[in-house]
Amino acid sequence: MKEFKDKVAVVTGAASGIGRAMAERFAAEGMKVVLADIEQGALAETEAELKARSAAVLAVPTDVSKGGDVEALAEKSIAAFGAVHVLCNNAGVAVGGVSWERTVADWEWGLGVNLWGVIHGIRVFVPIMLRQDTEGHIINTASMAGLVSLPLMSVYNVSKHAIVTLSEALHHELALSGAKVKASVLCPGWVNTRLMDSDRNRPSDVLNDPAQEISDPAKEAFEQTIRELLVTGLTPEQVADHVFDAIRGEKFYVLTHPEWKDMVRTRMEDILEERKPTFDPGALGQESGRRE
Repeated sequence: MKEFKDKVAVVTGAASGIGRAMAERFAAEGMKVVLADIEQGALAETEAELKARSAAVLAVPTDVSKGGDVEALAEKSIAAFGAVHVLCNNAGVAVGGVSWERTVADWEWGLGVNLWGVIHGIRVFVPIMLRQDTEGHIINTASMAGLVSLPLMSVYNVSKHAIVTLSEALHHELALSGAKVKASVLCPGWVNTRLMDSDRNRPSDVLNDPAQEISDPAKEAFEQTIRELLVTGLTPEQVADHVFDAIRGEKFYVLTHPEWKDMVRTRMEDILEERKPTFDPGALGQESGRRE
């Protein structure tokens, strides 16, 4: 895409973090923006602040894990603005801990938001965007956790690896069909967001029974390390700049943290050499920072 003014962007997870920064960037480019999020207070605040900047915005409370919610999001987007040109399947949550101790509720919540949110977005919006027969772009937010496999992050890893391969397949399918719509997969490293506070938006139907909760000092220490690394990471606004450049330049893999590439390369070599997966705990701290 080269023209953005008066075009329409739909962003899920738009009330905070990367999603909000993308919405703000699109609005600054003169786009009309549909904000979708499950956190209604923060969603209303984001809508009000963007409207105060004279942006054309619509806020739609949305649980992306539910297909009906995403279908309603599409209907309201078209009713308000008549088209959708950019879709950011961005909503995401974090679930930590060793894989064998994750409950069914943990898996249902993590995969429901992270993976099914993207699946529903593609299922619902891509046919609309193709029928428009205009330039468009889809950004699916994965993570470097979709390119490497860190311990104590099994639910998150599974969802993000799935998003990467889904996005790759989507790219091929759009290209084979000659579509004017392009796709990208966003794989950031540490970003200064509230990802580790995802539980604030966890619906009651996927809450754990308190009796199932297991005290795990190793998990708690790991999560504290992740929190500290997130604080040192890129700002959401920097990530939004990468996303906008990727849309304009039709770039598929959006790797905001090039310093992670060595870990990705090692994983690829592990696979090709058929050796055991490599994990260097010390590498985590090296991947923080605000480098471009």
